[in-house]
Amino acid sequence: MQCPYCGSDKLKVLDTTDIKNGIRRRRECLVCDERFTTYERWLATTPVLIKGNGNREEFDRDKLKRGIWNACAKRPIPAAEIEKLATHVEGYLQSLGRPEVSSRVVGDMVVEGLKDLDPIAYIRYAIVYLGLDDLESVRTEINKLLAEQSEADTATEPASPTSPTSEPVTTLIHTG
Repeated sequence: MQCPYCGSDKLKVLDTTDIKNGIRRRRECLVCDERFTTYERWLATTPVLIKGNGNREEFDRDKLKRGIWNACAKRPIPAAEIEKLATHVEGYLQSLGRPEVSSRVVGDMVVEGLKDLDPIAYIRYAIVYLGLDDLESVRTEINKLLAEQSEADTATEPASPTSPTSEPVTTLIHTG
């Protein structure tokens, strides 16, 4: 560490404060008597991604967000939700503590996140990620999604007062 004013490495720490993502230190140069603040933050590393073809690529948060943004284009999805999904994926990769991870881990997490966020964005992303290259495969994926949504809707619906096997109700309308 050197003084930003005179370049001396003779420094004294006056104050140390824990902050949200690291430490803030107030320093004083013993040569020029100038004071300045430094910030130290934890640097969490993300693993290298192993692509499907065997190539290795550094994790790129901006690339991840661009892919999510493309899937969510012209959809009513708040930017904060996209940021939250990207942060979730990056945090998970960092928590693994491994130097290399299959890129499928990232893709699977994004697909699941988009499935919960917006079905149209999910289908858009799935077409590219899952390699859905014909209409039949896209239809199959849409049918799976609709079946999952139907199951979820059925599970959350309150029980109706009449069972589906009960007799139909006839309404009589009196005219005149």
